[in-house]
Amino acid sequence: MRFVIITGLSGAGKTQVVKAFEDMGDYCVDNMPPELIPKFAEIYRRSAKPDDCVAIVCDIRGGDMFRKLEGSLNELAEMGYEYEILFLEASDETLVRRYKETRRNHPLAGGDRLIDGIRKERQLLDGVKKKAAKIIDTSTLSAAQLRKQIEAVYGAESNFGGMMVHIMSFGFKYGIPTDADLVFDVRFMPNPFYVPELKEHTGLEACIRNYVMDSEVSREFLKKLIDMVEFLVPQYKKEGKLRLVIAVGCTGGHHRSVTVAEELYSRITMSGYNTMVSHRDIKKGI
Repeated sequence: MRFVIITGLSGAGKTQVVKAFEDMGDYCVDNMPPELIPKFAEIYRRSAKPDDCVAIVCDIRGGDMFRKLEGSLNELAEMGYEYEILFLEASDETLVRRYKETRRNHPLAGGDRLIDGIRKERQLLDGVKKKAAKIIDTSTLSAAQLRKQIEAVYGAESNFGGMMVHIMSFGFKYGIPTDADLVFDVRFMPNPFYVPELKEHTGLEACIRNYVMDSEVSREFLKKLIDMVEFLVPQYKKEGKLRLVIAVGCTGGHHRSVTVAEELYSRITMSGYNTMVSHRDIKKGI
């Protein structure tokens, strides 16, 4: 029996993660006071199976009680129970946007600005984050993508032992993704931006894919990229990495990078890996 302690920043996706654990058949408890964790473990043990996984959410909603999390986890370990901390985070910009969309108040904002509450929480959680076994940045993940990642890491039927390959397109003009492990620049490829009838389309459309890949250089690069990724993924897996972010960038993140990211995603998925694809800047102005 093992425990997964889910914590992290408010608005980073803990609710979606709990739903994923529940759908995988795990026992879940939301917003449990940390002091109750050891007592709950003893009660649950009476009917638990050896391979059971229990997901418990503890966060700053518990107020001063949350400060006792570390002591409770130490007690849990002394009792012989395995546990790990799953920490969810997101960028300040993402959290502000999510709170504005839901029109909810941040637990620590009080009468201050929303961003002030987010920064207070980030500071309070710094110690817990350092002890986390897994950290997931949900800034660029949809609810479905986050769910898929949780299933890949914690699901019993994982196809690749918990390794998730996240392929992301982006525009260099908006900055390199902060969580990227590998970054590839495809600005050398034919650029549809300068073709009037193609400019307003994206790499998700056949007209752009055909234009970009109708080049020997593009096809050769893609072949070499696939070979490299298929070589690297097992090496990262051996080192215990759970999430590999491959970022593919062009100037604006609309045409070439989207095309290559989609092609890479398709090929890698066919190889049997747990994969996901996202396009960070595709909705930004051309």
